[in-house]
Amino acid sequence: MSNPSVDRAEEYRRQVQKSICFIRQDVSYFTEVKARRLLSLVGAFLGDTTPLRALDVGCGVGLTDQFLTGSFGELHGVDVDESALTSAAETNPNAHYRLYDGRALPYSDCAFDLVFAINVLHHVPPSSWQCFAQEMRRVNKIDGITVVFEHNPINPLTRLAVSRCEFDGDATLVGRRRLGQLLTQAGLTVVDSSYILFSPFRSGLMSKLESRLGWLPLGAQHYAAGRKDGE
Repeated sequence: MSNPSVDRAEEYRRQVQKSICFIRQDVSYFTEVKARRLLSLVGAFLGDTTPLRALDVGCGVGLTDQFLTGSFGELHGVDVDESALTSAAETNPNAHYRLYDGRALPYSDCAFDLVFAINVLHHVPPSSWQCFAQEMRRVNKIDGITVVFEHNPINPLTRLAVSRCEFDGDATLVGRRRLGQLLTQAGLTVVDSSYILFSPFRSGLMSKLESRLGWLPLGAQHYAAGRKDGE
C-alpha cells in the first residue's frame, strides 16, 4: 500500500523537475543553493545559528528543510496544505510543523530569530502581499532577520520554468525592487538583496562569481533580507 504523504512529496518533486528538465539539473541542486545562501546570511547577521529558532513559512513538503535540519536550535514550518505538512514531518522528523490559514501565522509576537519564505510569495494574491510580509515581521524577534526568496521575472528561463510547472498555475512573480519595498513597508530594514543562481552547474568558480554578480538581474532567482529593528 502506498504512503499518501510520500506520494505527495514525490509528485511535487516530479512536477518541479519536469518544469526545469530543459536545464538538465536536479531540483535538489537549486534547493540546496538557496538553503546554503540562507545559512550564510543568517551567520553574517546573527552569528552562530545553532541556538536560533527558525520558521519556514510555506514549507510545503519540506524539501528545503532537509538541508537546514540540525543547523538551528529549533526549526519550525507552516503551510496551508495539511497533506504537504504530513510529508514534511515524515521527511524531517526533528522539525516542528503546523497548519495555518494563509493569513495569520499561528505564533505569538517575536517568536523567532529567523523567519523565511522560499518561493512562496508568488502563490499569494498580490493584494495580500503586504499582510504576508507584516505577519513575517510580527513573529520575528527584535534584531531578527526575515528573508524572502523569489523567482526572477526578468529571467526568460525562469519564466519558462514557471509556465511549465503545474504548481505555479496561480503564480504572480515579484521583482527584486518590489520585494524590497514590501519588506520596507512592513517595517523591516533591508540589509541585503541579491540575484542568485546564475548557472545551473556546480562549480567552485561559479560560486565565487555568484558572490560578485548579485547586482546583475540575470540570476534565476533573487532574495531580500530585512532586519526587525527595536521599536
